Amino acid sequence: MFSTVLVANRGEIAVRVIRTLRQLGIRSVAVFSDADADARHVREADTAVRIGPAAAAESYLSVERLLDAARRTGAEAVHPGYGFLAENAGFAAACEKAGLVFIGPPASAISLMGDKIRAKETVKAAGVPVVPGSSGSGLSDAELASAAEKIGMPVLLKPSAGGGGKGMRLVRDADLLGEEIAAARREARSSFGDDTLLVERWVDRPRHIEIQVLADAHGNVVHLGERECSLQRRHQKVIEEAPSVLLTPQLRASMGAAAVEAARSCGYVGAGTVEFIVPGGDPSSYYFMEMNTRLQVEHPVTELITGLDLVEQQLRVAAGEPLGFGQGDVTLTGHAIEARVCAEDPARGFLPSGGTVLALSEPAGGAVRTDSGLVAGVDTGSTYDPMLSKVIAYGPDRAAALRVLRGALAETVILGVQTNAGFLRRLLAHPDVVSGNLDTGLVERDLPSLLPDGTPPEVYAAAALLAGSVPVYPHAAPNGPAGAGGAGAWVDPFGAADGWRLGGTPAWTVHHFRLPGQEPVAVRARPYGSGTELLLVPAHNSGADRNQARGPGLSPGAPARGRIVARTAGTVTVELDGVTHRFAHAASPEGTWLGRDGDSWHVQAHDPVAAALTGRGHAGADTLAAPMPGTVTVVKVAVGDHVTAGQSLLVVEAMKMEHVISAPHAGTVTELDVSPGTTVAMDQVLAVVTPDEEEEEAS
Repeated sequence: MFSTVLVANRGEIAVRVIRTLRQLGIRSVAVFSDADADARHVREADTAVRIGPAAAAESYLSVERLLDAARRTGAEAVHPGYGFLAENAGFAAACEKAGLVFIGPPASAISLMGDKIRAKETVKAAGVPVVPGSSGSGLSDAELASAAEKIGMPVLLKPSAGGGGKGMRLVRDADLLGEEIAAARREARSSFGDDTLLVERWVDRPRHIEIQVLADAHGNVVHLGERECSLQRRHQKVIEEAPSVLLTPQLRASMGAAAVEAARSCGYVGAGTVEFIVPGGDPSSYYFMEMNTRLQVEHPVTELITGLDLVEQQLRVAAGEPLGFGQGDVTLTGHAIEARVCAEDPARGFLPSGGTVLALSEPAGGAVRTDSGLVAGVDTGSTYDPMLSKVIAYGPDRAAALRVLRGALAETVILGVQTNAGFLRRLLAHPDVVSGNLDTGLVERDLPSLLPDGTPPEVYAAAALLAGSVPVYPHAAPNGPAGAGGAGAWVDPFGAADGWRLGGTPAWTVHHFRLPGQEPVAVRARPYGSGTELLLVPAHNSGADRNQARGPGLSPGAPARGRIVARTAGTVTVELDGVTHRFAHAASPEGTWLGRDGDSWHVQAHDPVAAALTGRGHAGADTLAAPMPGTVTVVKVAVGDHVTAGQSLLVVEAMKMEHVISAPHAGTVTELDVSPGTTVAMDQVLAVVTPDEEEEEAS
C-alpha cells in the first residue's frame, strides 16, 4: 500500500478521499489554488501545496503543477477525485511517465470511454445495446443536422468528450438545430477543451440507471448493483438513490452483466460506472449511454447499501491487490438516497450564487452522512462547480430513507449562501418521488410547484426579533391592543430571560408575533454560537414538543428551523429552508414594516424572478445586468447595433454554467460595458438597450 497520496482535486470530494486515506494510515497531500487557501480540504490534509491562481486552467487543470506538487511531497500515487483531470487520459499517462500511480483506470480505457462515439461502437461490438444515433467522429454542423433529421426529432446533442450534462442540448424543433449545435459546441469546448458532438434519439420519459463496477488488474470484474439517477434538472443529477424501485432481481442481473461486459471491452481497472437510459414503459429495453471512468458523485449510496468503501477499493486495486470478493459476495441491504446541495438560487432560475458562509450546521451520525467541503467563514465564490455538499440518508427501506433525508435537509444550514436545500426537500415530498414514479423530465415539468412562494411571515418575525424591536400582540403582552392587525406594543425581547440554565443547553424562549394581515407566528429562540438559533413554528403549534418542531415538516405550513446571525448594526441575515434572506435597516416608508419610530426593515437582494430571468437590473427595463457573479464569455453586439426583442446579446458563465442575456425589447444598444473575459458581479450593469420609438409610444 502507498505511504503518501496526492489528492488532485478540491471541495467535498477531496475531503472525502482524505478521510479514507487517514483511516488507512496513508499520508495525504492536498493541492489548492489562491481561491482555496483556507479551504476545508487544505485544513484536513496532512500537508498542502499551492499550485496557482484561482483560474482552474492555471491550477487544478495544470498537469505540470500537479506533478511538481507530487514530486515535492514524495507522493507515490495521485487520486484525481471527479471533475477537473479525473477523466483526462493525458494526465493519467503523465502520472505513469513520472513514476506515479494514477488511482483510476489505464489511460487507454479513459481515452476509449471518454470518446462517446468510440465507446458506443466498442460496447456494441461486445453485445451491449446502445441508443440509436449518429456514427463517426468529427462530424460537421451540417452532418450533425443531417443525422438528426434522419433519426427524427426530438434529438439529444451530446459532447463526445464530456459528461455531467455539460453541453447537452435537447432539440425538439429542427429549425433550432443550427443555434443549438453552436451553443453545445461552445459549452463543450469551455468544459472539456473539445467541441466534438454526437446526436442521439431522445427517449421520452426515460429513467437514468447506472451500474457501479469494480475491476482489478488480475481480470476480476464485479458490479455492485445500480443507482437510480432520474431526478435531474438540465441534465444534471440532483437526487440519486440505490437500489432502484424499477429493477427486478432479474433485470438487475441482466444490466449488471452488461455493465461488466462493457468494462471488460475496454480493459477497465478500478472503480467505474456504466450508465444506461431506460424507457419507463419498457425497462427491459435498456440502452448503454456512456461509461464514467472515475468515482461518481453519488458513490456514497452504493457504499451505504453494500458496506464497501469505494475509495479504499480504488486504492487497493491501484496498489496491485486483487479484489477480495466475488460477484456472489455482493449483497444489497436497505436503501440510501443522496441530495446534492448546491450554491444556486431556485427563485432566480437556479442561477449560481456565492457568498461567505456565516454559520454552518451539517447533520451527521446515525442514519445520516454529509460529505462536505465547507467551513464557516469561507467564501464559496463562483469560480468552480456550484456543488457544496452531499447529504446522504440510509434506511431499512425506501420510505424510511426518504423521511430521514428530508429531516436531514431541514437540519442543514449554510447561512449567507443561497442554496437549493429547500427545493430538494420539496422535491423529496413530491407524490411521484414518494411513489417511485420517476423520469428525467419530472423536475422540469413540475418545477413551479417546487419553488418557494414569497417570503414566509416567520422570516420577517425572526428579522424583527434580531433587530430588537418586536410587535407583540395580546396573547404575548398584557398591554397589547385588543384587535388583530393593530399597531402592537413594541418590546425588547432580549430584555427578558435569556434561556440560560445551569450545566446544560440554553432553554428555548418563545416570542409571539402577528404581522399585519398575517396569521399568528411563534418564534422559539436560544443562543447559538455567535448568533441565535430559532425554531419558526405557526402560533397554534407554539406549545408543541421541541422534537416535533424539529421534525422534517412535510405538510404545508409545517414547522421548519432556521438559524439567524446579526452581522452588523444595520443588517440581519435569516436562513430558512435553504434560503438566505438579508434585511437592511433603513429610514424609509418602503418595504414591510418591522421597525419603530418611522424606521423600517425591508428585504435586500431579493429581485423579482422575472427581472432576474431576463437579466434586467435595478436601473430599469432598458438595463441588462448580470444575473449572477461570473465571466462574460461571448459578446454578440456592439454599441449602435439594432436588436430585436429576445435576441441573444451576451453570455455569462459561472460555475460551469452558461446564461444567455437577451434583449428585453427591440431597440438600439446605447451602452456596452463589458467584453469577452470580463469578470462581473451579480447585478453589475452589462449593457443598455434603448427601445424603438414605436415601442415607447405603444407603452
